[in-house]
Amino acid sequence: MAALDGMRVLDMTQYEAGTSCTQALAWLGADVVKIERPGSGDPGRVVRTGKDHSPYFLTWNNNKRSVSIDLAAAEGRDVFLKLAPHYDVFVENYGPGVTEKLGIDYETLKAINPRIIYGRIKGYGTTGPYADYKCFDMIAQAMGGGFSVTGLADGPPLRPGPTVGDSGTGVQMALAITAAYVQQQRTGEGQEIDLAMYEAYTYYMRTPLAASGDYDRSPARRKGNEGGAPTDLYPCRPLGPNDWVYIMVVTTRMWDAFCIAIERPEFLADPRFERGKLRLENRDALYEEISKWTREHTKQEVLRILGEAGVPCGYSAETTDYWTDPHMRARGLVETVHHAEVGDVDQLRWPPLMSRSHVPMRAAPLLGEHTAAVVAAEAGLSAEEIRDLEGRGVLGSTEAPEGAEMESAR
Repeated sequence: MAALDGMRVLDMTQYEAGTSCTQALAWLGADVVKIERPGSGDPGRVVRTGKDHSPYFLTWNNNKRSVSIDLAAAEGRDVFLKLAPHYDVFVENYGPGVTEKLGIDYETLKAINPRIIYGRIKGYGTTGPYADYKCFDMIAQAMGGGFSVTGLADGPPLRPGPTVGDSGTGVQMALAITAAYVQQQRTGEGQEIDLAMYEAYTYYMRTPLAASGDYDRSPARRKGNEGGAPTDLYPCRPLGPNDWVYIMVVTTRMWDAFCIAIERPEFLADPRFERGKLRLENRDALYEEISKWTREHTKQEVLRILGEAGVPCGYSAETTDYWTDPHMRARGLVETVHHAEVGDVDQLRWPPLMSRSHVPMRAAPLLGEHTAAVVAAEAGLSAEEIRDLEGRGVLGSTEAPEGAEMESAR
């Protein structure tokens, strides 16, 4: 049995912040029905490619069904409102005021389904002086503080590479929804959840905040790759753009093991490196000595040598390393799913491994693939009514090719 088996989710999300939330719920077993505009769907479908089924869309929409409804049309809104009583959760991350303009705000859905959990992701939330401002991932990262602690000490702030402003918010919303669902099961009552992207990002800034030591007067600073010497980033053979390893030596035992592992036991008696303070004072000389060793090895070799010696180390993995790294493969992080139009696609599974809950990965749905089945079963529309609404563009429908049940294959 999947952990969230029984939870039903109406997903009116786009791009990433909302879609990452509903994908997490789907991977835990919830039945997620994605509501999309006929003809175009989630704009994430064409990100960077201009074509449907972009890698971006496929990455964030596994295990969902797609229902295509024009919510701007009165008849489309009526169909949607007939679906709403059958679901526990509604999630949206559209711009400020969109759901209110469409007449599907929280109070409207609550009136027809008091148990509804209504999740809202906005850049700045639904209240406050910035509430009407638009936001994307990098804006949330800047406002949340991530830029300010990324980069070299003497350089400008830098945008962090991962899209934590979006997906980090989505996972927090998924957790809040799951908690609200547990509460709903006990009390029978739903609730509204308001999550601001930039506020969600501050959760990932708590360690830099604490490290500043003086909340209101000393901002956390940029340090680049430096830690207490010899903790730092080092070049490896063959000196490509990501042939680097990050080595952390934080205890005396690790320092001793490190010197033996790199075959430089003389460092243990070198007066420049005897204690942590001295190593910090002589950081440049120590970095040069360690770099001589790392340059003789590949990043994978350095990981093996230091890892086996008990010294924390990690190489700068490129995204293509996901598909070849033996550890990731051994743990089944990579799964191959079959998409009806794209074919077999390697994708990353939901990271948590649960001993009593497993949900096979399915590919992202075709636009409107499940429209007819869902509105017939849950909105009570006849085949004739569905054909009529499809003909007038209120509903969209795509029939999946025969044999297109999209189960995962490891």
